[in-house]
Amino acid sequence: MDRSDLIALLKAQSVELGSFTLASGRQSSFYIDARRSTMSARGLELVGVLGLDAIREAAWDVELVGGLTLGADPVAYAIARESRARPPVLDAFTVRKEAKTHGSRRRIEGCFHAGAAVVIVEDVITTGQSALRAASVVEEAGGKVVGVMAVVDREEGGAGRIAEAGYDVRSLVGLGDLGVTGATS
Repeated sequence: MDRSDLIALLKAQSVELGSFTLASGRQSSFYIDARRSTMSARGLELVGVLGLDAIREAAWDVELVGGLTLGADPVAYAIARESRARPPVLDAFTVRKEAKTHGSRRRIEGCFHAGAAVVIVEDVITTGQSALRAASVVEEAGGKVVGVMAVVDREEGGAGRIAEAGYDVRSLVGLGDLGVTGATS
């Protein structure tokens, strides 16, 4: 099991060509719906193994992985599950887009606690705003963001923005690996 397996899965299940409006409002001739891969059984296995490897290769000393729901959720859960098979264990959390208006009214759900060292995970980095938003929420809640890890980097400047904000960034796959050529405006 290696990176080429993840690339093949993403190409087969997640890359779409056409006319799309991205979350940033920009137009693109392609869309990478990584959730089609990260939520598949094979994708969960690949992302768990490769994501945990990337975190360990970066030498990030963390105890939690998580990010902004929904794209980050399967990535975090896959890595947490794989860490159970290859300790030390990393637990997962989810950052809500908005605070709940009922119950505990938490913005962060799962295993998060103040003082935790975390990796923010993403399915796809485009502008970097989702990762930066998740990092901001985690830091406001008392967490320490050690790095950001994405499954796919669209190579449109988002990783650079995250790095400019002071975070180390790693991606499992870049746009060039997927053989996608097209324009985003």
